[in-house]
Amino acid sequence: MARIVVVGAGMGGLAVAARLAAQRHDVTVVERSDTVGGKLGWFTRDGFSFDTGPSLLTLPAVYRDLFLKTGAALDRSVELVEVDPVCHYRFPDGTEVDLPNASRGRVVRALDEALGTGSGAQWAALMDRAGAMWEITRGPFLESPLDGARTLVGLSRRVGDLRTVAPWRTLRGLGRSYLRDPRLVMLLDRYATYTGSDPRRAPAALATVPYLEQTFGAWYVRGGLHQLGEALHQRVVETGAQVLTSSTVTEVLVEGDRVSGVLLAGGRRIEADVVVSDADAAHLYGDLVRSPAADRARTSLAGATPSLSGFVLLLALRGRTPGLAHHTVLFPQDYDDEFDSVFGTGPHSRAPRPAPDPTVYVSAPDDPALRPDDDHESLFVLVNAPRHSVDDAAAGIDWDAPGLASSYADRVLDVMASRGLDVRDRVVWRELRTPADLARATSSVGGSIYGSSSNGVRSAFLRPANRSPVEGLFLVGGSAHPGGGLPLVGLSAAIVAEQIGRA
Repeated sequence: MARIVVVGAGMGGLAVAARLAAQRHDVTVVERSDTVGGKLGWFTRDGFSFDTGPSLLTLPAVYRDLFLKTGAALDRSVELVEVDPVCHYRFPDGTEVDLPNASRGRVVRALDEALGTGSGAQWAALMDRAGAMWEITRGPFLESPLDGARTLVGLSRRVGDLRTVAPWRTLRGLGRSYLRDPRLVMLLDRYATYTGSDPRRAPAALATVPYLEQTFGAWYVRGGLHQLGEALHQRVVETGAQVLTSSTVTEVLVEGDRVSGVLLAGGRRIEADVVVSDADAAHLYGDLVRSPAADRARTSLAGATPSLSGFVLLLALRGRTPGLAHHTVLFPQDYDDEFDSVFGTGPHSRAPRPAPDPTVYVSAPDDPALRPDDDHESLFVLVNAPRHSVDDAAAGIDWDAPGLASSYADRVLDVMASRGLDVRDRVVWRELRTPADLARATSSVGGSIYGSSSNGVRSAFLRPANRSPVEGLFLVGGSAHPGGGLPLVGLSAAIVAEQIGRA
């Protein structure tokens, strides 16, 4: 039995703590906030409540496995509700489509009816390719520790598999080879943002994201997604782990080349044989670990592009919006301009800026737990945004600049109105969350949501490995392998728990 400290009580930290405690290790979770769940946040005011992070769960098998291997089944702790349709999309030309949940045939019919005969067949052919990609990559790339570029070398020995995954190809490039309708390409491009990336640079393998969503379904947790975090916290306690909130780790202690514990603000030391970090990898290697053994990891991180961030409006509204879906996406006229704005790229290599005409994502679960009564509703509104940066204009913008957040919120509301969702005269109050707020809350680089982006062929190999160069130090969560989002974070916890179990 090992003494293990988990730094951070996000979903990755809680998941690995539950698995390790179930293996009879002595586990202590240390969280600087007074709440758990990390980015799976929750905000409530005047009877209006909001999930401030993920709004749906895909690949629920990851969490079913976690709960079964640490105690009672997931369904004993939370109620999963199928989200159908998964999303309502509105394209720049005014075309609208509802994408059904977990039904290939219904998706094909919906696309044919909205975009024209043959559209569904194009999308289905792409999903067939994505399914083949998933079968090839799930084992070596997502369910196992990443063995550096050797993982790709192993794939290259199987020429057919290499051709299917096409690691040299971008998501946009793959889409255009299958999809003749630019609206379908736009639909596919959106899935790059699930990893905080640019579809023109992100790998084609991200086509597996819509494949998973449409094959295994999209689910909501009754009462809000934060209930999943609460249930996991309870499971951690039930397995015997200790959770310390309002406790900030200031240093991961290293003796020689091996961890020996952590140091908390105020001077308390917690001795440990193993430390698992659920903190952002850049924060871990930049601020918490001072060992020269971590220099290689710091160098690798410096070569990666941090993911995009997000600008959020929490809207408390009078009245109800007729026919409003659980998820709504309102696309812009020029999607490329949005990515150029957020990442500071494009033909003129301009600095990052808030996208003047952004894609608007709206989450509005029909859940009485989120509203004071049936005459009001709560809307979570998100747009992709450049990271927060005070001193480096090439890295982001200063979201704390006076008036910027409020004026951009007004702009987003105007954009929503121009696309048929005008709520401006119904706002009771609004709460804004900027990339600067996210950076302060998570110690991520400028508020990057997913750690490193997937921009570039080598992006997967620049993402920090689960086993660090410092002996006894492991990484879990969205900024480490295999990536961000609830399913991948859960997979990272399974990988780390297995690595420690074998040690």
